[in-house]
Amino acid sequence: MTASDTHRAIDAVWRIESARIIAGLARMVHDIGLAEELAQDALVAALEQWPESGVPDNPGAWLMAIAKRRAVDRIRRQQRLEQKLEEIGHGLETEDPAPEFDAVLDAVDDEPIEDDILRLVFTACHPILSPQARAALTLRMLGGLTTEEIARAFLVSEATVAQRIVRAKRTLSEAGVPFEVPEGAERAGRLASVLEVIYLIFNEGYAATAGTEWMRLDLCQEALRLGRILAELAPEESEVHGLVALMEIQASRSRARTGPSGEPVQLLDQNRALWDRLLIRRGVEALLRAEKLGVPPGPYVLQAAIAICHAQAVTAEETDWARICALYEVLARVAPSPVVELNRAVALAMAYGPERGLELVDTLVSEPSLKDYHLLPSVRGDLLTRLGRLDEAREEFERAASLTRNAPERDLLLERAAACASG
Repeated sequence: MTASDTHRAIDAVWRIESARIIAGLARMVHDIGLAEELAQDALVAALEQWPESGVPDNPGAWLMAIAKRRAVDRIRRQQRLEQKLEEIGHGLETEDPAPEFDAVLDAVDDEPIEDDILRLVFTACHPILSPQARAALTLRMLGGLTTEEIARAFLVSEATVAQRIVRAKRTLSEAGVPFEVPEGAERAGRLASVLEVIYLIFNEGYAATAGTEWMRLDLCQEALRLGRILAELAPEESEVHGLVALMEIQASRSRARTGPSGEPVQLLDQNRALWDRLLIRRGVEALLRAEKLGVPPGPYVLQAAIAICHAQAVTAEETDWARICALYEVLARVAPSPVVELNRAVALAMAYGPERGLELVDTLVSEPSLKDYHLLPSVRGDLLTRLGRLDEAREEFERAASLTRNAPERDLLLERAAACASG
């Protein structure tokens, strides 16, 4: 195996194993920042040794063993040897480093690694951090992405991402956030924070907020991977299955969402033969798992149910807009927000005519949180177009184009404005 082959193998192993290694170490040292540092030390050791010695038969176990050894060494250097060895080594003698190390490994392996990963998810997504910091830390800790990859995904500088990650780890450490899965009333709030982060990552890939690409499928895939992992770790949480269902259905449309030149293709204009039936089936199965838990539907379950209404329509004309309207009414009660109302307006317009939709949209024009939200004038422009009020529609499309930071979307909006001008 050449050196380049070895480095590719190391990259692949790291993507697969990094979350497990960091999670296991975090339970040892009670600090995810230190845990990541120790895991990185093991990665450096692999980069130094594997090109000469070859990739081990069990590379993940090799990395974990090296990282744990570094953890024990760090504990020694911090002069907390006696206290920490009693805690993680069960009172081992310190004169013989080899038996001590073996016993430490045994002690750390007592709990299933899935429990550690779930702890890592809840810690990295702690609501004490900003959404952007949570997303960066999650992609770093659980996705194994480099700072460069995260920066490229979110179209920000590497320095910005590095700063977010450093500050996030420092904030968690200074706040004494425990490395644990919350219980009781706190669990629901913390789970909502976790789901928010995963969906934020997905949405940034599904409809990029800025840049020259309409979609970044690598982010969609990473969010789906995280969602699927979480669904296995927390099978009794209906909203987890709801989010997975929603992402599976939305991801199923990926091939149909862009034209030959990468331009956006709106939902009603998409070639549904290009929709991925396997992802749709997986989405339906995830929603069924959520519904079988027998709890009132939450926001993600309701949004997934809306997405499945679209997926089940063979053509755009067959879409059950009345059911979608009913689901949006429930969603508006469960999780009221101006964005939900805007989406409900679209459904009302499709089910009962553009006048009904425009009536609701007009009540949102003065909403402060939508002041710079480009989809508000975009939706309003669409409804005005359907009503034949083309001059007003053109102004709305031009305003929407001025607000979006995504180049393909801006081009589409300007084309629609030009079409209104030409009558």
